[in-house]
Amino acid sequence: MASDTHRAIEAVWRIEAPRLIAGLAGLVRDVGLAEELAQDALVAALEQWPESGVPRNPGAWLMTVSKRRAVDLIRRNERMSRNLAELGHRLETAAEPPEPDEIEDDLLRLVFTACHPALSMEARVALTLRVLGGLSTDEIARAFLVPEATAAQRIVRAKRTLADRKVPFEVPQGAELAGRLSSVLEVIYLIFNEGYSATAGDDWMRPGLCEDALRLGRVLAGLMPAEPEVHGLVALMEIQASRAAARVGPSGEPVLLLEQDRTRWDRLLIGRGLAALTRAESLAEERARSLAEERARSLAEERARSLAEERVESLAEERAGVVGPYTLQAAIAACHARAFDPGDTDWVRIASLYESLARLARSPVVELNRAVALSMAYGPAVGLDLLDQIMDEPALKGYHLLPSVRGDLLFRLGRRGEARAEFERAASMTRNSRERALLRERAAAC
Repeated sequence: MASDTHRAIEAVWRIEAPRLIAGLAGLVRDVGLAEELAQDALVAALEQWPESGVPRNPGAWLMTVSKRRAVDLIRRNERMSRNLAELGHRLETAAEPPEPDEIEDDLLRLVFTACHPALSMEARVALTLRVLGGLSTDEIARAFLVPEATAAQRIVRAKRTLADRKVPFEVPQGAELAGRLSSVLEVIYLIFNEGYSATAGDDWMRPGLCEDALRLGRVLAGLMPAEPEVHGLVALMEIQASRAAARVGPSGEPVLLLEQDRTRWDRLLIGRGLAALTRAESLAEERARSLAEERARSLAEERARSLAEERVESLAEERAGVVGPYTLQAAIAACHARAFDPGDTDWVRIASLYESLARLARSPVVELNRAVALSMAYGPAVGLDLLDQIMDEPALKGYHLLPSVRGDLLFRLGRRGEARAEFERAASMTRNSRERALLRERAAAC
């Protein structure tokens, strides 16, 4: 019976922990302290619920206990008396559980605080998984193949940095919001990618990390429903996650995209992803039209109204600059999802979308993917030509997918000796044992 209660507590904690920490952080203005208070409430639940049973509203129970611990802490800590006397009064008088809207506001603040640019990317990822994903330090360490002490140190340093720099517990406004939101999205997608294609270790995928990232993305989409790129990222992750069952063979070996059994793709996730993509594109178009109309109004002050009206439509067509990189990548993933057979894939459209992505957010990795798309749309020689142009990019030094892609293009051109050398070079560079085995098989096939 006790084990059933403990499983129930674990399930409740996974669901309630982010809201609990967010609500407490909104009160005490300190993420580290908020997490400690939440952990105290968890310990109390582990002690009391096996005997008394799980309360009807476990989230409210945990919040009430946490607030009592906060009041006790404030009363004990004389060093904080000046600033915390008022805070203690606020906590004591706030007897009622926060309203749902208040919880959502606090969750959004917690998201932006955990992903603050003052933290290193490793620290943002660790803190986000801890306070928003509900993962233990041990789970975070195992997910990213680092010692538990390293993961714990990252979390402690992150909380200390936020406290030392007095990072405000708030959602940025105005121009700052766009830059901070990109950091949040980057953290979530990095978590997803580590689950989708593990950089090291013995597993090709870590589905748990994909699920954590998807959950965080869906929460963020609920908190920021008017942001196109949030829906774009969710769409991208939903569609990519739909291939999970087909990406791994019976023995855990990787299965490449064009060789996957597409009947094993999850059509429910694809449907959700396509719906999120439609939402992202619609919001982007609305934002572009709004921008166009605003510019047209400015133009009307200088020129005739008729000319301004003509400009509205032409300016609205400039929405390519409004559609963000995650939405474009989701549109690329959608091209694959809509093709029930690899031969039906619209590679010309994919190449065009990568062209748009390169104009918007050029990077050597984007160019590498564009080379693949061009090779599929117009032949391997075209793709190889682009690869040769980016061979010396510093960002691709040590990146095993560059020789891997180059080997594939050389193989398709019949240059087997060169292809074998590239596959062997790629195998020597990857830290993932499953991928290494696949690349050695491809080298042997040459």
